[in-house]
Amino acid sequence: MWWQRAWYRSGVHPLLWLLWPLQVLYRFVVQRRRQRFLQNPPKSLAVPVVIVGNITVGGAGKTPTVVALVEWLQAQGHRPGVIARGYGGNGPFPQAVTPQSTAAAVGDEPRLIVLRTGVTMVVDPDRVRAAATLLELDPQISIIVSDDGLQHYALPRDIELVVVDGERLLGNQHQLPLGPLRESQQRLSEVDLVVQNGGAEQAFRHGGDSYYRFELAPLQWRRVSDNVEVSELPAGERVAIAGIANPTRFFETLRAQNQQISDYRAFADHHPFTPADFADWQHVDAILMTEKDAVKCQSFAQEHWYYLPVEAKFSSDFWSAFQQCVDAVVARRQQ
Repeated sequence: MWWQRAWYRSGVHPLLWLLWPLQVLYRFVVQRRRQRFLQNPPKSLAVPVVIVGNITVGGAGKTPTVVALVEWLQAQGHRPGVIARGYGGNGPFPQAVTPQSTAAAVGDEPRLIVLRTGVTMVVDPDRVRAAATLLELDPQISIIVSDDGLQHYALPRDIELVVVDGERLLGNQHQLPLGPLRESQQRLSEVDLVVQNGGAEQAFRHGGDSYYRFELAPLQWRRVSDNVEVSELPAGERVAIAGIANPTRFFETLRAQNQQISDYRAFADHHPFTPADFADWQHVDAILMTEKDAVKCQSFAQEHWYYLPVEAKFSSDFWSAFQQCVDAVVARRQQ
């Protein structure tokens, strides 16, 4: 939609000001929900809950962050489990996510997370029910990571981590529908950790010691059909597709790799790909896509389709800070 693009341009588009009364109403509702949560927070779950969210609409890099946190927790001897809404999935809910799950049933990002980490995961728009189901499925889980859910105040939380897109930042800094913010920027001072996905070192101003920056590092190209790594892509005509919130980020990565691309095609975030979407490219030598798109295309992918997985690279300072947050929660629960 044009107004969503306008959110991330300099200043406020004149037509957007027509939505100002709705922003006032939205802000009032959000503040009331937040106040009710602070006055009467939900009862804690049996294990700590880490929420990975954002305060803007659209992708900011939450899924790679969730993958990184899960892998780090596993390496530290924890047994993490993951919950998510299952956006784009048709259910039924609650539903456990397995390597055999389809993106149509559970959503593209949950399937990606499970394929990358092997973690126990449940999707359900009701995050509390998702958490309860998760602990029933795997009673050995010692910590839950919630992919999104920062504004899902029915879900108790012990650690809040917010991801900010380092390129688009907070847009015009207005709340919905005048701007992209789900909550005011002040909310960032109330969470435990803020991480910036790429962008300039000082592109985003956030006071305190809870701000960290990370980069999405490309890994080895893989074939979509069988997930096998390839040492190099075939020569010839290549096209690139992206059905993610910020397709420009993927396209810029390809340019940085000096990939010769004849056609770039952006689809809507979470687009449910079908073979018909690729009808225009029957005779190209390679179709390149993101990992998030690949999990939806694997069942009908051809041999010349490839995807580029990425890895969130955090500094040692961030991991020290996250360790302190986890240790503090564990200590508090043992009192």
